[in-house]
Amino acid sequence: MLVVDDDLTVAEVVAGYLDRAGYAVDRAADGPQALTAAASARPDLVVLDLMLPGMDGLEVCAKLRATGPVPVIMLTARGDEDDRILGLELGADDYVTKPFSPRELVLRVESVLRRSRAAAPRGGELGGAGLTLDTAARRAAKHGAELALTLREFDLLAHFLRHPGRVFGREELMREVWGWEFGDLSTVTVHVRRLRGKVEDDPARPRLITTVWGVGYRFDADPAAAGAVRDGAYPEDGPQHGSAADREARP
Repeated sequence: MLVVDDDLTVAEVVAGYLDRAGYAVDRAADGPQALTAAASARPDLVVLDLMLPGMDGLEVCAKLRATGPVPVIMLTARGDEDDRILGLELGADDYVTKPFSPRELVLRVESVLRRSRAAAPRGGELGGAGLTLDTAARRAAKHGAELALTLREFDLLAHFLRHPGRVFGREELMREVWGWEFGDLSTVTVHVRRLRGKVEDDPARPRLITTVWGVGYRFDADPAAAGAVRDGAYPEDGPQHGSAADREARP
């Protein structure tokens, strides 16, 4: 584990709980230290504070992602919804707001690690609607052109390709793709939106990953034959439900 936080007390508490849970833990107090540590010994997971001096956590996350997939849990005292959504859009796998329960953080770490380790084995190839996935090599392509997917985006697309035509609610996707029984459902919303941006010809009018009003999302292997609501619908809520922040993050 790599714990990145400029607050010595928080870093010690997080590192201590992770150490007692059986993980080897490195620590860094700022972005450059974190990138140096990750370059010398690639961590299995990074617990990353958003509010770092100089280079903030969002920039650190982006630089980590540029060098290869690594699970990231964002940790911050800032409760701003926009920052949380932005962190998820940059590829963070989870987001924990201070003050937090260290034991809950350890559970989230274990959940993210389980999912990332279970992601690769199911070998074989998946395909549909011009998309192909090599699950053993963790490579995805659209009409032969390789797609740059994060670990979670790959898992989400693989899940859709395994179940074409079936509608999944966000809670169900969170359980089956993330492996979580609890968590912020906007995590799913953001990842669907990012995935659409990479696989759809026109992400504003999705034809492959469609929204079914009041239910969830469906992958249409034959878009011409599908008749779902295409865009603008927030999957789990009718028009009078959901927070303003949720509506901003609609798929």
